[in-house]
Amino acid sequence: MVMFRLAHTVAALALLIATGLSAVAQTPAAAPPPQFDSPSLSALQWRNIGPFRGGRVVAVSGVAQEPRTFYFGGVGGGVWKTTDGGETWANITDGQLNTSSVGAIAVAPSDPNVICVGMGEHPIRGVMTSHGDGVYKSTD
Repeated sequence: MVMFRLAHTVAALALLIATGLSAVAQTPAAAPPPQFDSPSLSALQWRNIGPFRGGRVVAVSGVAQEPRTFYFGGVGGGVWKTTDGGETWANITDGQLNTSSVGAIAVAPSDPNVICVGMGEHPIRGVMTSHGDGVYKSTD
């Protein structure tokens, strides 16, 4: 299986945003806002390090029992998985799906081996841009 090195991904970003919003919602109103080290932040530079064939992402999911395991569904690239918090990613659906457009991913809270993948892109511009062929379920 081909692995791709990836430090920052849309899936990880979505998780960080969701986690951050959850944390903010639970923070008392009197708490001061977090302080950031401006010199350190200004030294950071963005770069694209892959995966390069995942496509646009509209579906992400994490595994509660495994805090470094995430999935993302590419609109044209199937389902990708990381078990190291986004350092490396592997496509886990090549040859397994009849269409490549993933619009939804869900991991069963009771069993992280059960994953459901809804195919087809949702209408981000008011029109369906990539068709799907149903829902796939994996138990392994």
